[in-house]
Amino acid sequence: MSYVDYGSALASGEGPAPGEVWLVGAGPGDPGLLTRRAASAIGRADLLLHDALPGRAVLRLARHDATLVAVGKRKGNAPMPQAKINARLIAGARAGLRVVRLKGGDPFLFGRGGEEARALNEAGIPWRVVPGVTAGTAAPAAAGVPLTHRGTASAVTFVTGHDEGGALPGGVDWDALGRAGGTIAAFMALSKLDEIALRLLAAGRAAETPVAIVAQASLPGQAVLRSTLGTCTLDARRAALPTPALVVIGEVAALGLLQPNLGLPAQAVG
Repeated sequence: MSYVDYGSALASGEGPAPGEVWLVGAGPGDPGLLTRRAASAIGRADLLLHDALPGRAVLRLARHDATLVAVGKRKGNAPMPQAKINARLIAGARAGLRVVRLKGGDPFLFGRGGEEARALNEAGIPWRVVPGVTAGTAAPAAAGVPLTHRGTASAVTFVTGHDEGGALPGGVDWDALGRAGGTIAAFMALSKLDEIALRLLAAGRAAETPVAIVAQASLPGQAVLRSTLGTCTLDARRAALPTPALVVIGEVAALGLLQPNLGLPAQAVG
């Protein structure tokens, strides 16, 4: 059976109405990469539940009388479990508050926005989405790495480097990724880079496959490590890269394009 949905889940207006929840993408970190609608929503929220990734400059957009709650997760460490986050969103909306759930990147790309939207649906709470600039595209761009390039890569796979418990995701077919070619953009993968590299090598990816690791993309501390699949684990350990970091695997990682109008390559380490 097929059907057509008419209407949009995207937010419109300046901010959530009382009793409404907006799932807002904060982008990769640079506050200049916030959308205008995201900035407006943050400034109108009564209750703002935020991840660890949106920085202080972004949170300063909130009203001085707004309630800010940190609910970020890192490598399986969740001070507030997802079920409690869902419950807090629902309780805030039922209390008539304007609620914003602020997430790094985009809410629906490894941001658990789908889980929260489903919980809100089940509770009968109106919600909307404000898309954000995902690190999956922003981090490579900030490093001068095109995810696709004519004659080099015509496909991209986004994958997460660990599950909610911090382990390598069991639902990812790493063997297929190793055989498929194209570009892999791995989120939150630094802690599992050794396992990922071994899986891809075992599946047939060449040890010489270029790798670029982009740490703290778009922020003043951005660093880019260029390596290969065979040596990236050791190189990353030696470089002691900060987090968050996105790992780009594929031929495009070797292009090393110059940044526009600067004439200089992206800052490199190692």
